[in-house]
Amino acid sequence: MTKLMSLLFAVFAVLIVQAQTVDTIPKKQVQTVKAESLKPKSAQDTVKKESRKERKKREKEEAKAKEKVVFKDSTRLAIEAKNKQAWKRSLVLPGWGQYTNGGVWWIKVPVIYGGLATTVLVFDFNNKYYKELLGVLQDRAEGRPVDPFYERIPDQSIIRAKDNARRNRDLMVLLTLGVYGLNVAEAYIDSMLKYRWSIGDDKPKKTTFSIGPTLMDASLASGSFTFKPTVGLKLSMKFN
Repeated sequence: MTKLMSLLFAVFAVLIVQAQTVDTIPKKQVQTVKAESLKPKSAQDTVKKESRKERKKREKEEAKAKEKVVFKDSTRLAIEAKNKQAWKRSLVLPGWGQYTNGGVWWIKVPVIYGGLATTVLVFDFNNKYYKELLGVLQDRAEGRPVDPFYERIPDQSIIRAKDNARRNRDLMVLLTLGVYGLNVAEAYIDSMLKYRWSIGDDKPKKTTFSIGPTLMDASLASGSFTFKPTVGLKLSMKFN
């Protein structure tokens, strides 16, 4: 009886041990599976392998993004502001940009205003002359008396003189705009040479513009071979 009880107790102990092992093994496996699922995926699993075309496109976009970022120091910004300031001032008032750039502005400003005054005076003279000759032709066409100075001059000569006066008058308008434009261009170029570009090692280079009245031969424009002096403007540029 005692042996039977011992055998039953041993069998019961073996069954209990097997039951505990069966309960513990699945728990460990479940924990291992959960731990593996929580691990981060490797770079090869998450990053898709890009093609050669996609890589070139990505590098191109990155290069463009870098080009958009431009850093300028305070000196460069000050120089650019000085360049813009000169020509904008000359655009508002002729000669103001030359005064801003300094240098020989006391020569440039009178030359600019001298050129403008010359074109205005020549324009006024040719305009009055044109109106006078036009009045003479109208008086002759309507039978009214004319100035004795024009009585012996034929109509064709008066018509040619009238056309020349009108052409010279219109030319002065273009020359006035040209002088105004050269005033702005000179202020911009002088500021560029002075503040942005460094030309030479010993002495800075200078560019000098001069505008003055001159006599032109109007016979080439009219097609005749007789010398016809006409007042015009001459632009000179000198590099020192």
